[in-house]
This record gives sequence, structure tokens and C-alpha cells, in this order.
Amino acid sequence: MYIEQLSLKNYRNYEGLTVSFENKVNVFLGENAQGKTNIMESIYVLAMAKSHRSSNDKDLIRWDTEYAKIEGRIKKRHGSIPMQLVISKKGKKAWFNHIEQQRLSQYVGNMNVVMFAPEDLNLVKGSPQVRRRFIDMEIGQVSPVYLHGVSQYMKILQQRNHYLKMMQIKKTNDETMLDILTEQFIEAAAKITIKRIEFLKLLEEWAQPIHKGISRGTEMLEIRYAPSVNVLEAQDLSKMIETYKERFFKIKQREIERGTTLFGPHRDDVIFLVNGRDVQTFGSQGQQRTTALSVKLAEIELIHSEIGEYPILLLDDVLSELDDYRQSHLLNTIAGKVQTFVTTTSIEGIDHQTMKEASTFIVTAGEITKGS
Repeated sequence: MYIEQLSLKNYRNYEGLTVSFENKVNVFLGENAQGKTNIMESIYVLAMAKSHRSSNDKDLIRWDTEYAKIEGRIKKRHGSIPMQLVISKKGKKAWFNHIEQQRLSQYVGNMNVVMFAPEDLNLVKGSPQVRRRFIDMEIGQVSPVYLHGVSQYMKILQQRNHYLKMMQIKKTNDETMLDILTEQFIEAAAKITIKRIEFLKLLEEWAQPIHKGISRGTEMLEIRYAPSVNVLEAQDLSKMIETYKERFFKIKQREIERGTTLFGPHRDDVIFLVNGRDVQTFGSQGQQRTTALSVKLAEIELIHSEIGEYPILLLDDVLSELDDYRQSHLLNTIAGKVQTFVTTTSIEGIDHQTMKEASTFIVTAGEITKGS
């Protein structure tokens, strides 16, 4: 799949913009703070209905305006399809093929993107929250029902935490209500855990040969799920629910004393091992970067294997962060098969045929002109 056309209205520093793209590498060139990353972000938001760099949707709306609108025309195997997302202070509305989507979880997954930005190098060395967000967003692209499940889980978690807090300060002592919330919580938690374990196994299958290639055959990558409840990867849903129940029964009093939920997918993590060693703790910066790059390239192949089309790749100011060897590996992998958007202040020093054949766009203060 690829984007044929993108239109923005009142988005960040863009008052209005319509630009057409080819199914190849498209480079946005310009100095910092001109709006290159804003274009990248708008493509990501059009696909995912949320930003990769801001949790506050109001940040996306241009100063002194009521709403922001992103429109795209996406070319897929079955033809050209319009998508539209309107962000206002009241919330978001999304349309796919002119039909308004009742839930954003129904909308996400119609257009697939893989974003690789400097902060994605934190995928390995950053906090567990970064890795949880990464797996949730990626599973959501190939399984939209999963995002709905995560949303339901977070609502139950909020209710359960509120109730535990009430019990902690002795405003209620009705354990029956806590047991009902716990039952709902456990079922939602087990479903998320199983899906995450399945996804990471698939991701590992794609990432291992890529990582081996980038490391010139010297490194073996493993990806492990690290749940806060000691569940076995082989457990089915009913067994996993039982494991959760046993755990929560044991810690019930501790949770009431602390006034919060102590276990569950919201506290889980992902561990990357290189040659059997945790790359976050023991890996060099080069190994951490190779791991992050391998995972991102594996994402592209995993999405292709699941939906039969390649996603759109967004490389936001990341080429300058990679050395020549990793840069070449990345560009060789995407050449001729993945529509790619690149932001950079300069393409000098990137000696690769893919970049020489790219379409270039000059970005200056929220205005875009086609390069020569």
C-alpha cells in the first residue's frame, strides 16, 4: 500500500497543504523546526488516530483554530481509498472510504505504518512503558479488535484502582465488588497477555535473520515477554485465567493496603537478548541500535505476512543516527518494495542509489515545494 495524496488543514504549523507522492522514497528536506516532523506525524496520526510524540490531541490543532483535519488517499490492492480524520477539542472523528467509523479501533488497521524515529532507539534502553506502547500499537495494526480489548482493560483497571483506593481509606469494605472487578480484570488481562506472547514470537521469527544479517552473523537475537504474573507461554486462556486468579487471591490484602493493582499487562515488559545477554543492561550502544533496527525491519515483514501488503515506512531524522553499514542495510531492505518517507536536514553523505532516485520536497516554515 502507499499514500497517493495527503491534505492537511490547521494541523500544527500547516494552515493548508495538499501534496501528492509516488510509491517510492520521498524525502522531506529542511532546517530544524520548519515542519518536517509534523508531516511525518500527520501520516502516522492518519493511520493510528494518535500521535507518536504527544498524548494530548490538542497539540495537533493549529494555534487559534477549532479543529485539525488530515485527509489521505491510500492505494491498496483493491483500489484507491480515501481516509479522513478530524481532531477537535471534543474528540476525534474518523472516516474510511467515506463511511464514518463508530469506534477508532475499527478505523485503525486500514492503513499500516511503521515509524522509526530517534526515540525508537529507546525501544531497547527506554522504560517498560515504551515497549508496552510499541507492542500494543503494532498488534493493533494487524488485529484492530486487540486495541478495543486494551481500551476495555484500561477502563476496568481504572475502576479497580479506584475501588482499591476506597477500601484503603476505609470508605468501603465490600470485598464482593472487588471480586467482581477482579474477575473482569483477569479475563481482559489474560487475553492481552496471550496476544502479546503470540505477537512477540512472530516478531522474533522475522527479527532473528535480519539481526544476524546486520551483525554479519555474529549475533543471535531473542525476544522474550516478561509478565508481572508468572504465566507460562504455552498456557491457553483458561489456564492463564487460573494462574492469574491464584496470584490475585494471594495478594488481595496487599493490594487493599496499597490501594492499587499490583500485577497485570500494564506492568509487564519485553526483554531483548543478544547472544543470551540482556541487551538493555549488557549490550553496547551498537548492539542496542542493531536490535532496534532489526525489530523495526521485522515489523515491516510481519505486517506484510499478516495482511499481504507492505506498510508505509516513516523514517523521521533517523538515517543520521545510523552508521553507514546500518544505513545501507536499511535502505537495501526497503528498496523497491516499501513506500518510505524520510526527514533530514541534508542527504549529503548518504551514498545510496535508493536516495538518488528519491522524490524530494523542500520544507520551509509550513510550506512545501517539490525539489528538483
